[in-house]
Amino acid sequence: MGPVGGRGKNRLVSEINVTPLVDVMLVLLIIFMVTAPMMTQGLEVDLPKTTAKALRQQEEPLVVTVNAKGEISLGKIRVNRDQFYQQLSRLPVEKKLQPLYLRADKDVPYGVVVTAMADIKRAGFEKLGMITQPSEEKKK
Repeated sequence: MGPVGGRGKNRLVSEINVTPLVDVMLVLLIIFMVTAPMMTQGLEVDLPKTTAKALRQQEEPLVVTVNAKGEISLGKIRVNRDQFYQQLSRLPVEKKLQPLYLRADKDVPYGVVVTAMADIKRAGFEKLGMITQPSEEKKK
């Protein structure tokens, strides 16, 4: 017959076997550790040239300019660094939802541009674009 009093070998096990779970988690951890550095690398892409005109916008976008001397202009108004952050943070939320464009001279030190970008993000702007000049390379 069957075991009497629950002392037999055919007793049900009510514990979870965590060994396979730990094995799977370790394998997933290794996979993510190997693939994570690959996600930060970019691919070089040769984009097609176009003759299409720029789209018309309802409002003129907000442009921040950093000249070769490191002076910052918000629109057409020159401001110092403290005023720059204050002016940006005072703008209404609707303006902060629109893209803001940063135009910096190529001779400006990297730190000045990064500081301006940090102030823009800290003021609440999420869409930040960079204005660049297309290169005039000749094809061989």
